[in-house]
Amino acid sequence: MHKVQCMNSNLFDLTGKVALITGSTRGIGRAIAEHMARAGAKVVISSRTAADCETVAQSIRDQGGEALAAAASISKYAELQSLVQRTRDTWGCIDILVCNAASNPYYGPLLGISDELHDKVMRNNILSNLWLCKLVSPEMVSRRDGAIIIVSSIAGLRASAAIGAYGISKAADMQLARNLALELGKSNVRVNCIAPGLVKTDFARALWENPKFAAEREQGTPLGRLGEPDDIAGIAVMLASRAGAFVTGQAIVVDGGVTIGGG
Repeated sequence: MHKVQCMNSNLFDLTGKVALITGSTRGIGRAIAEHMARAGAKVVISSRTAADCETVAQSIRDQGGEALAAAASISKYAELQSLVQRTRDTWGCIDILVCNAASNPYYGPLLGISDELHDKVMRNNILSNLWLCKLVSPEMVSRRDGAIIIVSSIAGLRASAAIGAYGISKAADMQLARNLALELGKSNVRVNCIAPGLVKTDFARALWENPKFAAEREQGTPLGRLGEPDDIAGIAVMLASRAGAFVTGQAIVVDGGVTIGGG
């Protein structure tokens, strides 16, 4: 009888890496932070509220992980500068950047959005991501190693009568990733997007807590269910690790099959 020797794969190992994740006190961002910590990364928990950041960071520490709480508003460049500098002061570098935080303050026809709200969506969902990439990428280039992940949405692939401005911002994030992947690729810095479908988070609560809408979406989803934050987190770990070393400039759709049609 031949014995099969079990081997542990290190393709998804993030030991020694430092990961900065925005919008990581709940939902998709928190799941990404928790799973990256379990994979060995030191994680920076960031959102606007310091108390929420510390709660999540302590939860990760209680599970044996390493986490830093650092509050910052993505709409304010100076606060993002401070966030990046605090991470470097604490852990020396940033190996992984996850731009997850976003906002969607308007529901309705695109032609009805005010200039103020339109500017807020574009600033928070596109410009803040570019700011962070500008702040973090130089050290990645100098090391010739780094991974940047932008959490986009399938709203960037489809038209919508309710979240058109949000969709435009998420489509722009996909192009941002493609362009930065081209610019940074020769330095071995990878830039990718994850485009989730409907995931059961606070951000999308109004949709998935609507029984009629949720049932229709489940029926129209080939996998027959709504997404969970962990469904997205696994893709982020892959993109940040050796497992994703030859993936760059991509928008990976994680939607249970919604966008392939048939529903």
